[in-house]
Amino acid sequence: MYAVIRAGGKQYRVAPGDVIQIEKLALADGEHIQFNEVLAVSASEGELSKPEGATVTGQIVEQGRGDKVLVFHYKRKKQYKKLNGHRQPYTAVKIMAINIDGKELTA
Repeated sequence: MYAVIRAGGKQYRVAPGDVIQIEKLALADGEHIQFNEVLAVSASEGELSKPEGATVTGQIVEQGRGDKVLVFHYKRKKQYKKLNGHRQPYTAVKIMAINIDGKELTA
């Protein structure tokens, strides 16, 4: 059993018990979050549906920053080099349950 949700402009395939890293949210550790934008739910192998009113609940595990990504600009023969780094902040969320039509599937 899994669901496809949209969070922070990206889509994630989640199942109860999974830990996903999404765009940073302004919530504290231990708080619960509910994803209302459920795009698809799989009840059995190979069967997808889009039920109305399906939700996914999760709990915030941690907030942090990802690995450093180096951005290097270079123009040959012109003595031009520029190096820049970036670390994207994230929020780790543990998926607790998938709610479909009054039924709750937990980890």
